[in-house]
Amino acid sequence: MQAAEAKSILEAALLCALQPMPLKDMQVLLGDGVDADAVRALLVELQGDWSHRGLELVQLAGGWRFQTRLQLRSHLERLHPEKPQRYSRAAMETLAVIAYRQPVTRGDIEDIRGVVVSSQIVRQLEERGWIESIGHREAPGRPALYATTRQFLEDLGLRSLSDLPTLDAMLATGLTPEQASLLPETEAAGTPADEMSPQAEAADEMGEGPNPATDASANVAAPVPEAPAAAESPEWLPQEDPEASAP
Repeated sequence: MQAAEAKSILEAALLCALQPMPLKDMQVLLGDGVDADAVRALLVELQGDWSHRGLELVQLAGGWRFQTRLQLRSHLERLHPEKPQRYSRAAMETLAVIAYRQPVTRGDIEDIRGVVVSSQIVRQLEERGWIESIGHREAPGRPALYATTRQFLEDLGLRSLSDLPTLDAMLATGLTPEQASLLPETEAAGTPADEMSPQAEAADEMGEGPNPATDASANVAAPVPEAPAAAESPEWLPQEDPEASAP
């Protein structure tokens, strides 16, 4: 198969896909004899082909997809002026704690936030597909352990947890410095961020392997990675509902 034909096949499949397409599916699409490196090279070419168009080809936690360029979305929203779903500050704080401290129990979240976490908040985040129970802690009552999902990364345009913003940006969700101090500290400037191993990164790109957020068998907190400067507004966060105040 010629490279131009293979690239056209990938382009058509990615444009029709409803979800990010894993690398392994692209290999199946192109047939035997096409290795992962060859597919990646074609994807890089496609990215270049679309670099000046309204759509862009991006890599996320679950694979590759075409998506609208961020700078054009305000124009497209004029056709569908629906307000995005807003979440209470309590829900945003809970999501932030899970994202940085996972895997955690509801008790862990309550210790950090200093208030009771309602079942409604946990259910809301589960129904949104952003958190899930990945097991139980070996402690009295065997409380459920929660972690973020692959969907969480994809919805927020993140490739991995190392793309999360710094704790300074997380403070914008409403956690006080005292609450944030109970979370793992960010790494010092110049220190490499906690990254996936080559094997884990390859498995993640192929759409295989463990949940990208955490390993359920490890009852330890994931280190907080160093992220791009937090001076930017933390766009990865959902919108806060100023009228919602449920704990």
